[in-house]
Amino acid sequence: MSHPAAPTVLITGGASGLGRELALIAGERGYRVAIADINSLRGDEACRALADLNAEHLFIDCNVRREGDLRQAVDRVVSRWGQLDLMINNAGVAAAGLFETLPADDWDWVLDINLMGVVRGTRAALTAMKRQSAGRILNIASMAGLTPPPGMSSYNVSKAAVVSLSESLYSELLPLGIRVSVACPSFFRTNLGESLRAPDPVTRARFEKLLEKQDYSAREIAERIFSGLDRDEFLILPHPAARRAWRSKRWRPARFLAGMAALGERMRRR
Repeated sequence: MSHPAAPTVLITGGASGLGRELALIAGERGYRVAIADINSLRGDEACRALADLNAEHLFIDCNVRREGDLRQAVDRVVSRWGQLDLMINNAGVAAAGLFETLPADDWDWVLDINLMGVVRGTRAALTAMKRQSAGRILNIASMAGLTPPPGMSSYNVSKAAVVSLSESLYSELLPLGIRVSVACPSFFRTNLGESLRAPDPVTRARFEKLLEKQDYSAREIAERIFSGLDRDEFLILPHPAARRAWRSKRWRPARFLAGMAALGERMRRR
């Protein structure tokens, strides 16, 4: 009697941070895991951790700014394992600073990775998933895309666009048997600060302090994201406080804007 093949997952930015924890949890759950990342050293480390779990794994050198890299990554997964069940568009970068201090090049950089990287990853995955008439796409956005704070306009816009893209994809792809989810975690303890572009040392220090004081680890967020997938949620909000903030914005938008304006005023005084 033949056994069904283990599911496969491809994770962009899967060598560190949240992506690495998603990869490890997938491995623990019996997935065959492909990590697509630009950092081969960290990719090797993540693969060793997957090997310790006896999880089938694959590292693929991949830059989400290049469509060819993502198509090659999907092709390698399908060539090796015959299918792609879950595509996690996780790779992302951070930017902070008051709007007038953000150069045009930084806007291009953030949008090219955080938004267009998701677009490219999804396009590549669809080639395989349409052939299978099945699959799931998980896009990693941020609460910054739902409740945008001052001082991070380019990052906020990139993540809001990922939420909107995911909503569009959900309705378009469901008739094809392909499900779409988007996760919007708040900030948590991770290495996101390594990619940060900021106009001055004070802004950088403020952002890094914000990450350090968070209660949740990347592992905890990854576990909650997989729990959301188990429940077939479209919008996955891992932080309880963030869920309350999202509801508050929807029900009392004027109060939300007033709170953000007060925060913006404090930032201007510093």
